[in-house]
Formats: sequence, structure tokens, C-alpha cells
Amino acid sequence: MTTVNSATSTALANAGAATTKLVDETQDRFLTLLVTQLQNQDPLNPMDNAQVTSQMAQLSTVNGITQLNNTLLALSGQMDVSQSMQAASLIGKDVLVPGTKISVGTSPDGITKSTPFGVDVISGAANVTVNVLDSSGKVVRKIDLGAQEVGVISVEWDGKNDMGAAVTDGAYTVSVVATDANGAAVSADALTYGRVNSVAYTANGLALDLGLAGKHSLLNLRKIM
Repeated sequence: MTTVNSATSTALANAGAATTKLVDETQDRFLTLLVTQLQNQDPLNPMDNAQVTSQMAQLSTVNGITQLNNTLLALSGQMDVSQSMQAASLIGKDVLVPGTKISVGTSPDGITKSTPFGVDVISGAANVTVNVLDSSGKVVRKIDLGAQEVGVISVEWDGKNDMGAAVTDGAYTVSVVATDANGAAVSADALTYGRVNSVAYTANGLALDLGLAGKHSLLNLRKIM
């Protein structure tokens, strides 16, 4: 289901109407002032034609800027609607967004597995390590990803600790440590998994409903799986 907020269209229409009204009022005031000046000008020192021409040019410039603003508002509204329709194709897709939560579950056939997750390597790293922590903050599994270039990495965990034993089903978190060749920290963020249930157009832009993973802005989307 995709929800397009009608408030956006209403706001655009109201903005356009307000701008048009302002232009009309400005033109009326200008013409009134011009006529008054002409009626009360000194016959021995009439208004300079250059002044009249300059005032007319200024009014024309203001009117042109207003029309440009109205055009931009219309284009912005069309782009928003188009983006909403394109985002609808994400419904049902598995995605990765910034976050640290993962979960572990055991299938009926006894296989323990975690939800997929990922790492967003913002700066190239000589070594990237992912630590899986339980609810108490204890590291139960360390995954060495080695050297990684800038990009998004998908990571799978078999649900086992460093000793090779299956961990308890439940919620876990991940932390990422990335360093350069000199051992200095570089930027890398953990990504959590979610499935797009719906797309909504809100006052803050497009939002993806990822169920238990929460709601995220379309701008937070890092990978479609």
C-alpha cells in the first residue's frame, strides 16, 4: 500500500494562490501609485520617462520571478508524486538500512540462523571486524571481514558463537570496527535488515515501513537485496 499525502498538493495550491494574490495586489498598488504621480506631477518638472520605464521594468522582474517560483512549485509537486510511485516498487523487497539490531531463530529442522545484516564502509579500510553482542553486551561472535573498499557489504551469521556452538534464539546487536593500515579508525556503520511493508508520503518525505525494523526515510536505504 502506498499513501500519498494530499496535504502536499493542497499546500502547493495554497502557495500558488497566495503568490498570485500577492502579485495582483502589488500590480494594483503600483498602478495606483503611478496614476497618482502622473496626476500630481509638476507641469514645469514632469516625471522622467526613464523613471517610469525603470519602475515598469522592476514590476516586470518581480512578476517574472513569481512565475518562476510557481513553475518550480509545480515541478516539485510532480517530482514528489513520481518518486512516491517509484518507491511503491520497493514493497515486498528486503533492504538494508542503518541500524544495529539482528535476531536469531531456529527453524523447525533445527537450523539456527540470524537475519541478514550489513556494513556500510564509508572510508576504505585495511581491516573490518564485526562484533555480535548479546543482550548483556557480551561479544559472542567476532567476524573478520579483512580489507574492504568503500561500499556496502552484506554479512551472514550462522547463529553460532566463537566456539562453534549455537547461541540462544533472540535479539542481538552488531558493532563495526574498521581501521586503516596504521591502525587508525575509519568510518564504517552497521546496517540492519528489514522488509518493506508499505511506503508513505509524509511531511518529512517518503518513509518506508519495515515492520519490526521500524520506519525509515527513503534516504536511509543502503541496499536492496
